[in-house]
Amino acid sequence: MRGRGGDSEAGGPAAVLGARGRKATARGQAVRDTALWGVLAAFAIVWFLGHPDPSVALELALPLLVLAVAIPARRRRPLATLFAVDALCALGLAHPLTPANAYVLALAVLAGLLGAGPTTARAALTAFGGCLAFDLALCAVLGVGAVWWYWTLTVLPLALLLPWLFGRYWQAQLSLVHGGWQRARLLERQQRLVAEQARLRERNRIAADMHDSLGHELSLIALRAGALELSPTLTGRDREDLGELRAAVADAVGLLRDTVGVLRDDEGDRDGGPTAESVEELVDRARDSGVRVELRREGSPAPPGPSPLVERAVYRVVQESLTNAAKHAPGAPVLARITHTDGRTEVRVTNSAPTAGELTSGPESGGRGLAGLRERVRVVGGSLRAGPYGEGFEVVATVPDQVGPDRQPGADGEAAPEPGAESASDAGSESVRQLTAARRRTRVRFAAAFVLPVGFGLISLVSAGYATFQLATSVLRPADFAELRLGSRRAEFAHVLPARQFPYVSDAAKSRSRPAGSVCEFYRSNGGLLNQADVYRLCYTDARLVAKDVLPGSE
Repeated sequence: MRGRGGDSEAGGPAAVLGARGRKATARGQAVRDTALWGVLAAFAIVWFLGHPDPSVALELALPLLVLAVAIPARRRRPLATLFAVDALCALGLAHPLTPANAYVLALAVLAGLLGAGPTTARAALTAFGGCLAFDLALCAVLGVGAVWWYWTLTVLPLALLLPWLFGRYWQAQLSLVHGGWQRARLLERQQRLVAEQARLRERNRIAADMHDSLGHELSLIALRAGALELSPTLTGRDREDLGELRAAVADAVGLLRDTVGVLRDDEGDRDGGPTAESVEELVDRARDSGVRVELRREGSPAPPGPSPLVERAVYRVVQESLTNAAKHAPGAPVLARITHTDGRTEVRVTNSAPTAGELTSGPESGGRGLAGLRERVRVVGGSLRAGPYGEGFEVVATVPDQVGPDRQPGADGEAAPEPGAESASDAGSESVRQLTAARRRTRVRFAAAFVLPVGFGLISLVSAGYATFQLATSVLRPADFAELRLGSRRAEFAHVLPARQFPYVSDAAKSRSRPAGSVCEFYRSNGGLLNQADVYRLCYTDARLVAKDVLPGSE
């Protein structure tokens, strides 16, 4: 029980945040699903109010209930919900007046969402084939007319394929944009890596030049000065001067070593190993050398305390400040104050004016020691400021107690390239290939989403236009039909007859009984493409009208 409680407490905040995120996502999905259902329901209600001979249960209540279940269930069962909505569209095929209904819009919306989702093209096309087979089988079972067949073979496939292709194109476009941003981030990281490597190479080159040339020459000078001290021809004063020269050269070599250490990308130094001497020991040694220095510490670092890299930086700041004060303000009192507050450490070293006049603006060496010190402080994420302070000089450095991960070697989770490892150009080439493949997929899906449906749509429009022309030119107005009189010759009322007969008369209507020896003509009572219309039959014997009948359009 104790272990469980500990685990629960350890993972409590993360679990709470995860639960809140899931709840927020669920709420957002519920809001979107409700809005989508509301739009489809409003369209269905408007259609229902203008639909001839509506059924509240079958054409409104039941479909809206199915949509309320299918819309949120589409994320886990997209194909099942597609079949359910196609069944709603199939209800129109059983209607005696028209095959059209409002739920074709819902079918198109779900097909578009299916294309934008993770469902494979094979699964989606198989589902479309199943829906179409079901619709055609229902038409065959019900024995519907030509208009119903036309609706099933044109409108329903368009409602499935066109939105699905557009959804696939949209999904490919989003993938392309996502891949482009990934490539941009990769290029930015590569540029930062190349710039960092160039900077380190330049620093290492400078350090090597300084070490090999200037360091060597200084060592030779110190060696020659030491040899001259042993010459028997020198006076005591000369030996003292040579001793001071050798000590000055030794100090210069030490400063050069520190500068080279900052410039070098040395793993041992960047790991921030602890210095062999503490700041207190450094101050005591300087005090023993004659420097009037006082050290004050204020506050205490927050646990776990400053990192070794930060401790080394603090030590170098105090060391460089004391060295500069001893050189440029000999005899002046020096105050070193180290303050720990809010996870940061401030080092402030101040010296007053030298006893022999005004303090210069900086060291005669041109500030190279302070430049190296500033770089060392920058490496750990701090800042350094140095300049005149009253009649003296002040150096102020502020560093964080802990070095952030972006300041550590291998930041951003990237290690230095190993020999034989893949270069940045190779990685870029692979990303280029992936982006090119994504663009190719997008173009193909664009063609599938727009070019193919446009061609199919043009064919359907031409077919629909021709069918509409046939229906419109075979309509006999009900008023003209009512005025026709039996026994009249056809030539007497030919001017009110349509230009052509209705070509899609059912076999049941053709087989109905007629006067013996008569020839019959069929005309439509209205030109609506998707509406069921009665058929007028006119039968003639020797060009005289012997029968006029109204055949229900449902036959």
